[in-house]
Amino acid sequence: MSRLLSAKEQPLSKIFSSDYLFTIPGYQRPYAWGTEQAEELLDDVLAASAAAGTNLQEAAPYFLGSIVLIQSEGVPDATVVDGQQRLTTLTLLLSAIRATVKSPEVQIGISACIYQKPNVIQNLPASYRLTLRERDQAFFRQYIQHEGGLSQLEHISTALPDAQARLKANAELFLERLQDLDDAQRVELVQFIVTRCFLVVVATPDLDSAYRIFGVLNSRGLDLSATDILKAEITGAITQERREDYTRQWEDFEESLGGDAFGELFSHIRTVFRKAKSKGTLLKEFTDHVKPKANPVAFMDDVLIPMARAFKVIRDESFSATHLAEEVNDTLGWLNRLEFTDWVPPALAFFVRHHSKPPALLAFLRDLERLAYSMLARKSGINDRIERFSLLTTAIEVGADLHVANAPLQLSPQEQHETYEALNGPLYETHAPRVLAVLLQRLDQLLSDQAVKFKLANVSVEHVLPQQPAPRSQWLQWVSDPQAHQFWVHRLGNLALLSRNKNSAASNFEFDKKKTAYFQKGGVCLFALTTQVLTHAEWTAEVIEQRQKALLAKLEAHWRLQDRQSLEQHRATLQTQVALGGHGLVFELQSSKLGLHAKARVDGTQFTVLAGSLARKEWIGVDGGYQLHRQTLIESGRLPLTPDGQRRYFTEDTVFNSASAASATVLGRSDRGTTTWKLPNTLMSYGDLLDSAPPEQA
Repeated sequence: MSRLLSAKEQPLSKIFSSDYLFTIPGYQRPYAWGTEQAEELLDDVLAASAAAGTNLQEAAPYFLGSIVLIQSEGVPDATVVDGQQRLTTLTLLLSAIRATVKSPEVQIGISACIYQKPNVIQNLPASYRLTLRERDQAFFRQYIQHEGGLSQLEHISTALPDAQARLKANAELFLERLQDLDDAQRVELVQFIVTRCFLVVVATPDLDSAYRIFGVLNSRGLDLSATDILKAEITGAITQERREDYTRQWEDFEESLGGDAFGELFSHIRTVFRKAKSKGTLLKEFTDHVKPKANPVAFMDDVLIPMARAFKVIRDESFSATHLAEEVNDTLGWLNRLEFTDWVPPALAFFVRHHSKPPALLAFLRDLERLAYSMLARKSGINDRIERFSLLTTAIEVGADLHVANAPLQLSPQEQHETYEALNGPLYETHAPRVLAVLLQRLDQLLSDQAVKFKLANVSVEHVLPQQPAPRSQWLQWVSDPQAHQFWVHRLGNLALLSRNKNSAASNFEFDKKKTAYFQKGGVCLFALTTQVLTHAEWTAEVIEQRQKALLAKLEAHWRLQDRQSLEQHRATLQTQVALGGHGLVFELQSSKLGLHAKARVDGTQFTVLAGSLARKEWIGVDGGYQLHRQTLIESGRLPLTPDGQRRYFTEDTVFNSASAASATVLGRSDRGTTTWKLPNTLMSYGDLLDSAPPEQA
C-alpha cells in the first residue's frame, strides 16, 4: 500500500462523484456552522457565479479551501479529518437548489452529486456521497439528502440537538435566499458550483500523517479550538472498537458544559498537572504536561471523565448526597462568585478523590473559601495565587493532612492578621467595586437566615454617611470632625448594599429620606446588612464604630482569624522560641523555579522534614554521600514520585541528622542547609538559630 501523501485540486463534480465516499468519523465535533457562515458561503459563490457569466468554460476557478482525508489509493472510501463543515454545507446548498429548481433533468443531476444509485455494470452499490456522524446521520439522510426531504423540515416542532438545529436553520436560509433568484439563475448557480468550484484534497492512507496535517492546517488559522485538536489526537489514538464510546462521552460533556466552559476545564486540568502559570498555548502545555496521548484510555477514564463530572458539579453547584448537599452547594456558590478561578484546580483534585465523603468535602470547601476570600481581601496577585493553590493541589494528590496548621489550605497567623487588617481598613478605597460587592454579600448572608440565597445581577455598594455631605446637613452635625469623617466613611461599618445602580444625588439625601427612598425598593430591603442601617435613628461616629466591630467579629468568626499575629508579633514569638533552643520551630525551603516547597521541624538535635514536602525528581549532584541516603528513601517508598511524575514527596515525617542532609535530599544535590532552611516570613536561617542559641544548646 502506498504511504505517499497526495494533494490535488478537484472540482466539486469530482468531489461529489464515485471517486469519493466521505464519512465523518464519530470522534469529530458536531456540525458547527451557523447561518452566518452558511450565508457567507452562499454570498461568495453567488458573487463568483455572477462574475463568471454564462461562459463557464472560460470562468476562473473558485477555490473553497481544503479538506484532509484518510484514503487509500484507488479506494473511494474516505474518512474526513478536516472539511466536515464545508462538505456538509455544500451538500445542504445542492439539496436546496434541487428543491427550488424546476427542471427534472437538473434535479436528477444534483441528486447524482448527493447520492450514488446502484450500477450493476460498474459494480457500484447504492450509497450516499457524504455520511455524517452516527448521531446526525439519519436526520441528514431523511431531511437533506432524500428528494423532498427539505419540504418536511418546516413540520418539525420538537427541539433538535444543536447540530441538527443548525442543519435545519441553514437549509431554511438557503431555501429563502434561493427564492430571490429566477430559475435560470438557479441553474447557472448550480452549474458554476459543480464545475468551477474547487477544493484542495489532501489525502494520506496513514492516520498519524492525516492528524499531523490537520494540526498544521489548524495552526495556520482554520476555525478549530485547542480541544478540537486534542479530541482528534486523543480519540484518534484509541482503538476503533472503543473510539465511538469515548467520543460520545467526550461530546456529551462538551455539550453539557458548553464550548467555553469545556475549554476552561482543559485549562484547569493543565494547571492541575503543570502547577505553574501558563507560559505557552493550552494545546502545547496540555500535550507536554498532561501527556494524554501516552495512554489515551487512561486519560479519558482517570482524568477527563471524572474531572468533567466534578467540574459540572462545581460550576452548577449541584452536589447531591443524602446529607450536607445544601451546605456543600452553598459554599460552592460563594467560591463561584470570586473574580478569579485559580481555586478550581485543587477543588477538582479533591472532588475526584473524595466526592463520596460529604463531611470531608464540606470541611475542605469551607477552608478553601476561607483561603480564597482571604487572598481576595489581601489582594494577592495571580502568581501568588497560582503558587499557593498549586501547593494545595500537590498536597491533595499526595494525601497530606490538609487541616494541620502548616498545611497550604490553612492561613498562617500572619495571613490571618493581614486579612483582618484589610477588612478593617478603608475597603471602599482599597478594593475594586466588584470585589467589595462580593465581600459584602458574603457578610450579608452570614448576618441573615442561612436559608436565604439569591443572586442579583445588579448589586452595588453605597455609603451610609455620604462621601461629601451637603453643608448644614444633619450628617455634619453627627460627624462634624473632618478627620473622623475621613477615617470612617470608607470602612465596613459605613457601607450598605443596594439591589440597584448607585445614584449620586440620592446618596446625599438626609438619613430619614435615604432610608425610605434609597435603601429600600418598593418598601422592601433585600439585604440584612442594609436592614441594620434602617433600625438606627441617627448615624454618628459611635454608631459606625460599633457596627464596624460587630461586622468584623462576624467575619473573624466565620473565617477563623482569631489566631492572627502581626509580623512583629510573630518575630517576637520566634525570638522567644529561639532563646529556648528553637525546639518545635518549623523552617521552610522553597524554590519557585523548581516548584519545590518543603517544611522541616527542629526536634532537639534532629531535623525532621514533614510529610507532604516536595523534593526534586532526580539527583543532579555528585554520586555518593547524601545521594545514597536519598536513594534509600526512594527504594523504601518514602520518597515516591508525585502523581503527575514531576517531583517527589515525603510520605511521612523523615528524620535527618543535619539540615544539610535534609536540604540535599530535597534539592537533589549537595547543599548547605544551615543557610537554605529559613523561618517563614523572616530572613532568619537555621544557621542563625544555631548561632543565637545558648552555648549549651548550640
